[in-house]
Amino acid sequence: MEEEKKKSVKLVGYWPSPFAHRVKWALRLKGIHYEYIEEDIFDKTPLLDHINPLYGKVPVLIHGNKPLPESTIIIEYIDHIWSHNPLFPNDPLERAQLQVWAKFIDQKILWASWLAYCTEGVKQKNIIEKKAKEIIVAMEKLEKKIEGKRFFGEDTIGYLDLIVGFVAYLLPVIWEDLGSTKLILDPVKFPAIFAWTNNFMNHEVICAEPLPSRAEMLNLIRRRRESLRGIYTF
Repeated sequence: MEEEKKKSVKLVGYWPSPFAHRVKWALRLKGIHYEYIEEDIFDKTPLLDHINPLYGKVPVLIHGNKPLPESTIIIEYIDHIWSHNPLFPNDPLERAQLQVWAKFIDQKILWASWLAYCTEGVKQKNIIEKKAKEIIVAMEKLEKKIEGKRFFGEDTIGYLDLIVGFVAYLLPVIWEDLGSTKLILDPVKFPAIFAWTNNFMNHEVICAEPLPSRAEMLNLIRRRRESLRGIYTF
């Protein structure tokens, strides 16, 4: 294991990717030095298809010249190799339950938000309204999960905090700036999530590297929605 730790670490990512930021946060929480390689996933070089032939996406962790894709899997691997400052609980059942939550959050909140704002056509408004209702239901479940705690990892940032991290900086862009609604992150309706957002964003490790600004993310999402016009239609 000690020899594994000594191998060089590289991370291939893309600046707006919430999945790449998860891995960056995990590496920084562990104090692991790594080389960062920026790869525009919309104007890819051959590198991504070489190191991630299944999906051709970021992030990809390269540890000792061996690539590993998928943010949730990468974080679990990092926590296994570098066991200090643990991100997962020791109990196998509790670990598995967190992975179930991670899948739920990605599918019901992150992907649903993106899908809503990549749709077009006469039914776009209906799709956005439908997805907003579904996301609010998911957020209500997340609210109960974080109630009474500073972080999802209790007193320290853990695995689920990294997974939910996009809620703090990306969801406001999608739903407030694009959707003109604060309902998704309403501090009255979701006080525990609102408090967690402040705790997470002000953590010394998370705020050590600036996240993309709302203006940058808004511009990117608008451009991507235009380029995807006609792909997501309902």
